[in-house]
Amino acid sequence: MGFKCGIVGLPNVGKSTLFNALTQTAAAQAANYPFCTIEPNVGEIAVPDPRLEKLAALAKSAEIIPTRISFVDIAGLVKGASKGEGLGNQFLATIREVDAIVHVVRCFEDNDVTHVEGKIDPIADIETIETELMLADLDSLEKRVDGLEKKAKGNDKEAKETLDLITRSLALLREGKPARLVERKPEEEKLFHSLGLLTSAPVLYACNVDEASAATGNDFSRKVEERAKAEGAVSVVISAKIESEIAMLPASERADYLEAIGLTETGLDRLIRAGYALLHLVTYFTAGPKETRAWTITKGTKAPQAAGVIHSDFERGFIRAETIAYDDYVSLGGEAQARDAGKLRLEGKDYVVADGDVMHFRFAT
Repeated sequence: MGFKCGIVGLPNVGKSTLFNALTQTAAAQAANYPFCTIEPNVGEIAVPDPRLEKLAALAKSAEIIPTRISFVDIAGLVKGASKGEGLGNQFLATIREVDAIVHVVRCFEDNDVTHVEGKIDPIADIETIETELMLADLDSLEKRVDGLEKKAKGNDKEAKETLDLITRSLALLREGKPARLVERKPEEEKLFHSLGLLTSAPVLYACNVDEASAATGNDFSRKVEERAKAEGAVSVVISAKIESEIAMLPASERADYLEAIGLTETGLDRLIRAGYALLHLVTYFTAGPKETRAWTITKGTKAPQAAGVIHSDFERGFIRAETIAYDDYVSLGGEAQARDAGKLRLEGKDYVVADGDVMHFRFAT
């Protein structure tokens, strides 16, 4: 589980450098010219969670399995991408199924790295990318209207509902507003998601700053932060160059390196935490002699649906969930001690799983 992020940005903003650092691979070229990324790159990494090791030690687990996050890196977009400029729509299509979009914005000055527009202006860059994504969505929706109208006239219920959502989406897009602002009922969410709109996904701005600004940000990143707040998005200050250097270090040396440059955590950790908050995600755990494992769910998920993340049979045959809060599990020294202290709860079908819950599901086969 975890979540899937599409990484977008103009050429030469540090997008592929960041991708390489985050996935600790050299799968994406990071060269100083536009369109060096000629195939979509997908990298998957473990989500760092210090709680896993503590639980595994207490449960005497043979294996630790973290939840995972996927990054999809595509070629740098330029003005006209929605109409095929640069490498065009072939790359836009690769990010239609992501949970969130990480928009890498250049917030550093470097005469050795050219800017496609000739100047550093993060807000203008954001508007360029957002405009291209909106234009691509407009084109995609307008092509579907005629066919859906014909079906709707024939009393096709799903066609009517889809057409209604498309009409609302088009009204916003034509005003220059992203589709994620469409007002919709909870029961419409699945159908809305099926439209595959680029501007329907929540946005996380990654402000790529110079090394000296990694801890505090700079004037460029503060402008992006203001923009993010105004539109209900999230921004994170990150130095792709520093992340690249950290990725090359042994794990045992990373903490000392971070401390030396005035940071308490990596940009990756900040990015993931911001992404979880943006998407309202929480983590629960299963722990035993075989393995300790993290599972990602949406905040508000009830116990049977949380069990279904492990296996659909768990949800279908759900009876109850034996649940211990993480703090109780650790402070009391494990499952047996928590049970003896009366901290193990039997939760039913209406229980809303909390972040950090350590759970064991009982189900009928």
